[in-house]
Amino acid sequence: MSAATAYRYRAIRPDGTAVAGEIAGASRDEAMARIRAGGAVPVEIAPVAARPARRAPARARAASRALIGELAVLLRAGLPLDRALALAIDNIEDGATAEAMLALLAAVREGAPLSRAMLDNPALFSPAEAAMAEAGEAGGRLAEALERLAAMLEQAAELRRMVTSAMIYPVALMIIAVGVIAMMLLFVVPQFDRLLTGSQAQLPAASMAVIEASRWLQADGLWAVLGLILAGFVLAQALARPGMRARIDAQMLRLPLLGELIRRIDTARFAHTLSALLDGGVPLPNALALAQRTIGNTVIARAIGKVAEGLREGGGLAAPLAASGVLPRMALAFVRTGEETSELGLMLARLGMVLDRDVRTRLERLVAILTPTITVVLGAVVAGIIASIMSAILGFNDLAVSH
Repeated sequence: MSAATAYRYRAIRPDGTAVAGEIAGASRDEAMARIRAGGAVPVEIAPVAARPARRAPARARAASRALIGELAVLLRAGLPLDRALALAIDNIEDGATAEAMLALLAAVREGAPLSRAMLDNPALFSPAEAAMAEAGEAGGRLAEALERLAAMLEQAAELRRMVTSAMIYPVALMIIAVGVIAMMLLFVVPQFDRLLTGSQAQLPAASMAVIEASRWLQADGLWAVLGLILAGFVLAQALARPGMRARIDAQMLRLPLLGELIRRIDTARFAHTLSALLDGGVPLPNALALAQRTIGNTVIARAIGKVAEGLREGGGLAAPLAASGVLPRMALAFVRTGEETSELGLMLARLGMVLDRDVRTRLERLVAILTPTITVVLGAVVAGIIASIMSAILGFNDLAVSH
């Protein structure tokens, strides 16, 4: 099994009260053991169907990160969990997110552990986050576990911000380039098209190509835009299919520059998550299966899932990761050192920091290549359009003078 499974259960507490809910476990026996560890006797337990991945808006995820950090501080100050949670929720500015968090508070006040309440809110909290909270609860160090979780979430958010910020300028430049070319074909070239009407037979091939492109864009441009929107929708539906998504992800990893960047971004996210889970007391097989969920590329995620299965059967970590061939060679060296020194969590944290710096350097290099490339291509296309029109006009004038 490559990841923890959710089980719906009913149990009886020592005082005779009945409780029900969901709990995660690598197997049915493990889930039952966790229910008993919570002081209840399970009477019914069954796996539930996997819920579709559904993430909250970015502002809600940011609010959940802030709540975890504030909750850790308040618990360190000695406040009870329910009081600390209520104060942290009061500081959430977004009304919809605060209302969603009230369900978390209600579950805690009814006696549910924080980890279980987090697991019951998958839009706001991932299974890895719930697992870290559960490990902290089991060891009586919930505040410390939440501090570690808050640091992990902030590192992941910083990595996303870094990637997004680096790609804003190239994407904006690309949009401007397409817009400038479309404006020339829609508004500039048609003026010359009318001027040169009747003399197309004498026009150079390049001039005719530009004029035909302009005519096509005027006649069918709207249909082309609608076609692109439809193609985007079809692509999104195709990406939702595991087989197609895996093929596309495999091709992405083979792209020059971009493929290695994707590999290192996913490895950095994976290293930060696995390090935090291990330091929080989550067993390595479960931690590996949970950290696998943070990987965006399905090819890498599946390879890590197979390694997690091997760990449950008693295998090692470094050798299977090396055999999978999906992680950078540098990452394998850190993992091997961590295993040999029994400091795997520490070495993974250092690996994450090294990869963060490496990703930043690669992003800067990619932007440094893309920006002048897009500028040169835009200039060349615009110059080509102008040159083709001017050559047509000059040729037309020469033809008129000769007659």
